[in-house]
This record gives sequence, structure tokens and C-alpha cells, in this order.
Amino acid sequence: MSHTAQIPSHRKPRRRSSSAMALRAGVAGGVLSTIAVVGSAGSASAEPVTETIEMPALNPADLSHAVAQSAQAQQQVAFDQELQAQEDAAAAKAAKAAKTAKAEALREAEAERAAEAKKQREEREAAAEERASRTAERTSLTTTSAPQAGTATQTSTTAPSTSSNSSSGSVDTVIAFLKAQVGDAYVLGATGPNSWDCSSLVQAAFRQVNIDLPRVSQDQSTAGTQVGLSNLQVGDILYWGAAGSAWHTGVYIGDGKYLDAANPAKGVVIQDLSGYPATGAVRVL
Repeated sequence: MSHTAQIPSHRKPRRRSSSAMALRAGVAGGVLSTIAVVGSAGSASAEPVTETIEMPALNPADLSHAVAQSAQAQQQVAFDQELQAQEDAAAAKAAKAAKTAKAEALREAEAERAAEAKKQREEREAAAEERASRTAERTSLTTTSAPQAGTATQTSTTAPSTSSNSSSGSVDTVIAFLKAQVGDAYVLGATGPNSWDCSSLVQAAFRQVNIDLPRVSQDQSTAGTQVGLSNLQVGDILYWGAAGSAWHTGVYIGDGKYLDAANPAKGVVIQDLSGYPATGAVRVL
């Protein structure tokens, strides 16, 4: 090694390239610029910073999908509104129809009530007319059957054939009275004029010809002459049950038929003897 190498003054200065020098100058300039900026920022008043946000770019496919969804939503809203309008219209129509049906039902019910009231009124009027007719007929029968002055003397001097004719007239009076009561009600214990039981009707019929019968069926079954059912005559009293303990009576009117106050369901009726044969019969005329 040269002895002069340790001496600084004897060292050769290095050459620096122009690019290195330029770099160093640039760095130094940048540092100085930064210091200048910081200094100026500190001395000057703060200014608001406006931040700019960059919007992401839209994909055309995504945009088309969003538009389609919006259109579907609008269509669904329109469909819902139309459906609601149809439901409202149907409900209004149903309410109107129900109101009309109710009014029609009320009119029909009122018409039925009026018809029923009219029917009942006509039935009452018919019943009143029938009762009046029966009353008049009964009055006529009573007047006809009343004994006339001198009748007893005439009877005592009349031939037997005339007595037979008188008996026939008495039977006709009894049967006419009975037939005038057809349609009357059956009421146990009733004695007329519009409701009867079996024995009261028989008693009232024979009272028209001045024959006073017992009130009850048991006694009526033994009040006259016992006759066979094969030898019946019009006007014979029929009874059901044993003689002396019969529980029902009626009157034979001919042609296999009899008339009686049957029961609460039938009232006073004419019936066929073959359908309900009697036990026995008595004759009082």
C-alpha cells in the first residue's frame, strides 16, 4: 500500500453520475415542497374537503332484470286491484240479491198469513151459519114433537094402524135430530147443543119424542126391550159392552149404519156397523 493512501488530502474524489445527482435533487425538492405545503396548511384556515364517491358500473343484465321485476310488481298491483274490485262488486250483488229475497219472503209470509186469516174467518162464518141452521132445525123438531091439545083423546080412540104410523113418525123425528148433529164435537160429559158424548146425544134424540132415557150408557143398555142384532129396526139403541155395563151407545139408522158421538177425533158421525159391530140393542119405540 502506498504511504500516501492514508492521507485524506491525497485521496481522489469520486465522481458522481448525473442521474444520481438528479435523483438526490428531486428528493430534496420533494422534501422541501412537503415542508412548504405543511407550513402553508398550518398557517391558512381549514377548507372543507369534498369527497367524490365513484359509483360502480352497472351491468346491463342486472339492469334488465331490475326493470322486469318492477314491471311484474306493477302488474301484480294492478291484478290485486282488479280482483278486489270484482270481489266488492260480487259482494254488493249478493247483498242486493239477499235483500230482494228477504223482501220476497216477507211478502210471501204476509200473503200466507192473510190467506190463513181469511180461511179461519170463512170457517168461523160457516160454523156460525151451520150452528144457526141446526138451531132452527132443532126448534122446528121440538115444535113438531110437542103434544097438541086433544092428542091424548084422539090416540085413545084411534085404530091400531094409526098407532103404528105415530111410532114411525117418532122414529123419523129421532133420526132427523141425530142427523142434524153430525159434525158436532165429542166432549166427555157435554150435553149439547154443539158438543156431546155418546149417551147424552142418544138421550137428547129420544127426548124429542118425549121418551126420557137414562143419562149414562150402562143404564141405556137396559132401558128397553132387548133385540137381536139380526133383527134391528131403525131407531133401535145399540150398545157396546155387556147389558147393564155398556161403555158406549149409538142409534141404528138403517142400511147397516149407525149414528153416534164416537170420540174426540171423529165427533158426531155416521158409521158402518160392520166395521165396528155392536154387542147388543134395545128397542124403546
